[in-house]
Amino acid sequence: MAKRINIILADTTLKTIDRLSRRGQRSRFIERAVQHYVATNSPQALQERLKQAALRDRDLDLEIAGDWSAVDQEQWQRLENSVERRQRIGRKEAKSTSRRSIRR
Repeated sequence: MAKRINIILADTTLKTIDRLSRRGQRSRFIERAVQHYVATNSPQALQERLKQAALRDRDLDLEIAGDWSAVDQEQWQRLENSVERRQRIGRKEAKSTSRRSIRR
């Protein structure tokens, strides 16, 4: 069922509609444009697009993690070596506090 309404549009919008639709087809053009807008900008449409993107890119995070794992491992190895070096140096510099080692 269709219903006639009165709407106000900017001159530029009306010119665009007239340029893109055939003569006598304004209502059909506006109807399709509104339906398209609702279908692409509603919260449900956004949720569906996010779902589709997640499914499309589901393996991307694993691929990126794999690409960076060598760099990540290298940095962890450097950190561990640095900590071990500091611990060795700290042990060498540590002085005994036993009574025998304290000079009187």
